[in-house]
Parts: sequence; structure tokens; C-alpha cells
Amino acid sequence: MLAHLSVNNFAIVKSLQLELASGMTTITGETGAGKSIAIDALGLCLGARAEASIVRQGEDKTEVCATFILDNNVNATRWLEDNDLLDGNECILRRTITKEGRSRAFVNGSPVPLSQLKALGQLLINIHGQHAHQQLMKNEYQLTMLDQYAGHTELLKKTRLNYQDWRQANNQLKQLKENSQQNLAQLQLLEYQIKELNELAIGEEEFAELEQEYKRLSNSGDLAINCQKAIELIYEGKEVNALSILQSASSTLIELAELDNTLASLPNMVAEAMIQLEEANNELRNYLDGIDVDPERMAYVEQRYSRIMSLARKHHVQPEELYNHHQDLLNQISALDCSDEKMAQYEEEVEEKYQRFIKQAEKLHKSRCRYAKELDKLISQSMHELSMEKAQFKIEVNNQGHPSPLGFDAVTFLVSTNPGQPVQPIAKVASGGELSRMSLAIQVITAQKVDTPSLIFDEVDVGISGPTAAVVGRMLRKLGESTQVLCVTHLPQVAGCGHNQMFVAKQTKGGMTETQMLKLNEEQRIEELARLLGGSQITETTLANAKELLIAA
Repeated sequence: MLAHLSVNNFAIVKSLQLELASGMTTITGETGAGKSIAIDALGLCLGARAEASIVRQGEDKTEVCATFILDNNVNATRWLEDNDLLDGNECILRRTITKEGRSRAFVNGSPVPLSQLKALGQLLINIHGQHAHQQLMKNEYQLTMLDQYAGHTELLKKTRLNYQDWRQANNQLKQLKENSQQNLAQLQLLEYQIKELNELAIGEEEFAELEQEYKRLSNSGDLAINCQKAIELIYEGKEVNALSILQSASSTLIELAELDNTLASLPNMVAEAMIQLEEANNELRNYLDGIDVDPERMAYVEQRYSRIMSLARKHHVQPEELYNHHQDLLNQISALDCSDEKMAQYEEEVEEKYQRFIKQAEKLHKSRCRYAKELDKLISQSMHELSMEKAQFKIEVNNQGHPSPLGFDAVTFLVSTNPGQPVQPIAKVASGGELSRMSLAIQVITAQKVDTPSLIFDEVDVGISGPTAAVVGRMLRKLGESTQVLCVTHLPQVAGCGHNQMFVAKQTKGGMTETQMLKLNEEQRIEELARLLGGSQITETTLANAKELLIAA
């Protein structure tokens, strides 16, 4: 529930600190005093659009802070956990707007985008505005009211996701068909470009290996001559070779070591060098014996090497990049393949996704029909209590045949206000007062099914008076026994039903206008109710009537 609201420099409010209780709290005040200003300020904390003009004249910024208690609010707690913003049992929303129009939002002290503030706000509080009865005539709003009452959050989410999945696949199929001719021309060009590469069928590491073999074969003569020369210098030279020199050095070092044992390690070091020379000589001998120039192999390597170099130049790539270039062209051809078989696969996929969407939309349709019948009875009963004894209310759910993220349904609220008259769309039948009463009945009933623990009714009782107003007050008070209700009203019968009451006053000091909101005690409530009953003249009679209102509540 909403526990505290702090408003600073908002429009004509300089500073406002509200401590709010559970139950039903009514807000009253003189015309033009700004009874709805606290609700407008709270709207900022819930992500409403902000303009620089709301900043109080002469101030740098507006700041609004709302503190909510999360007791039993599972949805809001889960949302905060999922977004790493949970901080105990309280949730603090804060919004600042500068006179330049810059806006910042915070949840539990952490900056968040406005979209997150809106998403969280919907889980904390629900505002029913004074113009709801005008929206009630719109079919889109009627559908929203039905879905809210039925708790269709998950069904709507699944329907929307299936719709988006189908639409995306269907758009891809359309694009594929539209581009088929263009793709075909591009495909033919790619096939021409790739024909020689397919015939070449170069391996991934082939060019590097081929280049190495080409160098070896083309230089086999020099390799043989230099190998033989190295063998003679190391081992086989008749006059001198490295091995014989090391042998002489080894004999000399052995004699020196016998004279001075500090030189004892040197003969071993020379002996190891001799072993390395012998191994090098053996490897060179084996390599030399293996040099065999095969004219056919040489011709093949030269031809393939030349072919790769030629195609690389033709495709404007380095020869070592020719393999990857070939694979890229193959991938492009695969992406452009518009064969009948592939087109059929796309069409089958689109149909499967459409059937999944239809299945989900049918579940939503059946649930809407079930809850529509339930609402028909409840709203009709509520309208009877609101002095429309003969009225009948009906919700018509029709499959309009056009898929949308909300399914296939079109919802129409129908009403008959007099016996013998058929039900018709409410915009054609209901008068202003009847529309207000129907709107209130619908809002109160649907509010009982909404999971948010706080509800605000902003002058939803416009157009209602007399005994009907008393019924409205009792309805809202009953709702307040299980849910926190804030109600801005001008009716004493409604104001008297509140568990708590606040008074909004406007004062002018030093040429500046300021609005204040005060919590009333019982004596002050009686005086305010008397003012609402009798206007500016408060008499003993109006005071007595005011006391009766409080006692009756």
C-alpha cells in the first residue's frame, strides 16, 4: 500500500508531506483548490509524462517521492527481485523534473529508465480517472477492462508472443517471394562465379602446403648440392670436417683435465656436441637419399599452384584466402536459394506458427466469454443498486476475424436501461448520468479483481447525487476494507464513508499561490461535510446532517 507521499515544488504545491493509512481515504476541498494535485504528482512517480511547466515558478526542479509497503504484494516483490532492486519490505519511487525539462527516475535509490518505472508502478497502484466514463464508450477500453477483470496477463502475453512469432515468419516469407526474381538473377551470377571454384575444390590448408611443396620441388637441385656440402663439412670431408676437429679437441681436453680437474666437465661438453653433429649428419643423409624429382608430380604441382594464383587474382583475393572466399560464396548461394522445396518449407513453418497463434487466441476467447457472463450479472446487480433498477448489462465477445496481438476478439459493452428495450452499445443508449453510474459500477467491480493493493478513484462520482451517492460511498468503503482506496470526491455522502478524510486548501501569500492538504479529525470532518452539504452557510441542521453521515458510515 501507499504509505507516504512527498511532493516538492510541483505546480502550486511548495511542499507536501502525506502519511497515508489503509482503508478508504476521501479527499475533499473547495472547487479549484487542487484536490487532484496529489494524484497528479503521484502519477509522475508512476511514469506519467512530465513537462517543464509543472516546476513551481521560481524553483529549479520538482521532486516527488512515494513510499510503498510491499506486504503480500507478490508481483511487485518478484519484479524488484528480477531487476535487482529489492530492498527490504519498502519500495521507494522518486522522480525529479528540472525547469529545463530533464527527467530522472529512481527505484530504491537506483536510477532506472522511465519504462521500468511504469512497469513497476502498474503493480503498486491503480488509478481510475474522472474521464473513465468517456473511455468506457471505446471498444478498445472495454476489451482492456474485461481482460483486467479476468486476469489475462499470462494469456495475453502468450498470445502476443505467438502473434509476433507468426508475423515475423510471415513477413520473411513475403519478403522472400517479393525478392525471388532479384535473388534468382543474383543466384545465377554467383553460380557463374563459383563454377571454377567448385571445379578447383581447394582444401582449407592446401595452398600453404602446395606452396611449400612447390618451393621444395623447384629447388631440389640446390637442395641436393647444399645437403652434400653440409654432410662433407660435418662428417665426410677428407681433409677436414667438424667431427674430426672436435675429436682432436676432445683428446686435448682430456689431457688438460688430467692436469687440472677444474676442466673435467669440458670433455663431456665436447662429446655431447659430437653426438649432435652425428645426428645432424644422419638426418641430412636421410633427407638427401629421399630427394627424388618426379617430373609428373612437379608438373601437377606447378599446374595447380598456377591455377590457384590465377583464380585468386580473378576473384581479387590473396591465394591463401581463396578457400574462405569459396565458402562465403557457397553460403550466399544457400541464403538466396529460392527453390520450390525451400519455399514450401517456409510456407509450412509460417502455417505451423499461425496455428499455434490460433490455438492460443482460442484459449483467450473462451476465457473472455466465461468472464463476460460473470461480469454481466455483477454489473447488472450493481447498476440496480445505483438506482437503475430495470437496467440490464451485457458484454458481447465476437471473433472479428482479424488477427492482432490481442487475439481475434472485439468486445462491445451493451446495455438496456428500460424494460422492453433491446440491449444496445452504451454510447447509443446511456445518458451522461447513467454512463457515470455504469462506469463507476464497472470500475468498482473490476478493481476487486486487480492484484494491486492500492486504488485511486479521482472524481469518478461526477454526475451522481442523492441516494445513489450514498450507495457509491458504501461500495467504495466496502472495497476499502480489503484494499487501500483513495477517493477524490465532491459528494458528502461519499466523503462521509471514508475511514479517513483529507482536506485540500489553497492560499495566496506574497503574490504566490500554495496548496496544502490536511488530515481531518472527527470534529473537522463534521465541519467539512457540513460545508459540502450546505455550501458556505454552515448551520446547526447541516452539522447534524454531517454527524448522521459519519454515524451511518
